[in-house]
Amino acid sequence: MVANFFLLLTCGVLVACGAYLLLDRSMTRMLLGLLLAGNGLNLLMLIAGGKAGAPPIQGRNSALRVDDSDPLAQGMILTAIVISMAMTAFLLALAYRQYRYRTADLIDNDSEDTAIASRTTATAPDRDASDDPLTGRPTASGDNFGPQFFEAPIEAQEQT
Repeated sequence: MVANFFLLLTCGVLVACGAYLLLDRSMTRMLLGLLLAGNGLNLLMLIAGGKAGAPPIQGRNSALRVDDSDPLAQGMILTAIVISMAMTAFLLALAYRQYRYRTADLIDNDSEDTAIASRTTATAPDRDASDDPLTGRPTASGDNFGPQFFEAPIEAQEQT
């Protein structure tokens, strides 16, 4: 299979521009980045489907092309277009809601997420069953974990 270099270059440019726009904090640019990357990947699937041939109907040949084209790539692209349209509508609804709520298109840092990320492991809220129930501190018994706390193997259960 020989691929068209211009189409491959176009795919690369679309996906690269989409990835660049996805890294921005503006919701509109993120949406445009998803659309560009999706269109670039759809074009890549079209290129991967092979060169153009007869219509993708079994036994129907044209005078110029006798090879049947692959209908799988076309079906996948149509499905991807429908999914990207639905995703775009959903993201536009989210962007509109955010604009109505905050009157800004920029996504800010989440202060709660920053506070959780800055916690040390000593202040983490995870506790174990072997910890002291009153103070919450680890006890000398440690974690109740090991082979003695597992179920017996199935072979051993059948022998008894």
